[in-house]
Amino acid sequence: MGKHNEFGRQGEQLAVDFLVKQGYEICTRNFRYRKAEIDIIARQGEILAIVEVKSRNTGFLEEMSTTINPKKRQLLVLAADQYVQEMDLDVEVRFDIITVIKKGTNFEIDHLENAFYFF
Repeated sequence: MGKHNEFGRQGEQLAVDFLVKQGYEICTRNFRYRKAEIDIIARQGEILAIVEVKSRNTGFLEEMSTTINPKKRQLLVLAADQYVQEMDLDVEVRFDIITVIKKGTNFEIDHLENAFYFF
């Protein structure tokens, strides 16, 4: 397995740990529907957070909220809708991004709630 895959998995685990510390319940990870994959689906009260995790090394200058292009957004919305229907949920759905930036041996985690809207 490539180092970038290991780093991505490590980033997702750090994001899960972060969400749990913030009081979220992790519903599922790596939910797949058609060509879409949601990294983390978490719930806090009546909010269902659809979380995209972006793991990068120091020096990455791209604004993280712009890394999810319109096609990716469309796929995330489609998969989120499928999940809500499968689980028969009555919740508010929110799309978040968690960035995990590796700085030497440390990690900086940032949680951007409502990173984009689906309407």
